[in-house]
Amino acid sequence: MAKSIVIQNDLSRELKEQFSKSKVLGIDCEMMGLDPSRDRLCLVQIAADSKSYVLVQIGKKENAPILKELLEDEGITKIFHFARMDILFLYCRLGIDVKNIYCTKIASKIARTYSSRHSLRELVREFTGNNLDKTCQSSDWGKEKLSSEQIHYAGNDVIYLFEIHKNLDMMLRRENRNELFEKVINFLPVQRELDCKGYEYIFEHAPP
Repeated sequence: MAKSIVIQNDLSRELKEQFSKSKVLGIDCEMMGLDPSRDRLCLVQIAADSKSYVLVQIGKKENAPILKELLEDEGITKIFHFARMDILFLYCRLGIDVKNIYCTKIASKIARTYSSRHSLRELVREFTGNNLDKTCQSSDWGKEKLSSEQIHYAGNDVIYLFEIHKNLDMMLRRENRNELFEKVINFLPVQRELDCKGYEYIFEHAPP
């Protein structure tokens, strides 16, 4: 089982320096809901490999300057699953403009056109053979002390990202779809701005 560290409010300078030595990080977030204007960002999970992870419980003051330094470092690739939502909350709640993003959901939708299933659970199953327990997905992430089940769940959301990233990146290059993927990733900051300002279905002729 991967080792976990739970800390409050922000990364320590020591942990930040350790993470800064990595070229790739797995990142995920847990919130009280899906509306950044209403719901609080509660937890940021960070891993540099599949063996250990750090959980940062975000305080109500919503200020994490050291975490901001790390996530805005353009020299480190940050792997998310469904980056659109995570970078939205990180920006709206902590003022973090995440740089150098890799989204496994976007990569899966572009590379894995043989499947209509692109959840993290499905990608973990396909690329590692493990079954991801999502029981704690809808739970109270805002409470002061997280349960051992929540901690385990939160860690699983980041420790598998490295193997998924490796496989999807290989598929994108093999199928000559990596340039399209990069274009979509480069659009994410624009999508984040649209989400921040409440624009929906902007490319649709009419709302569904």
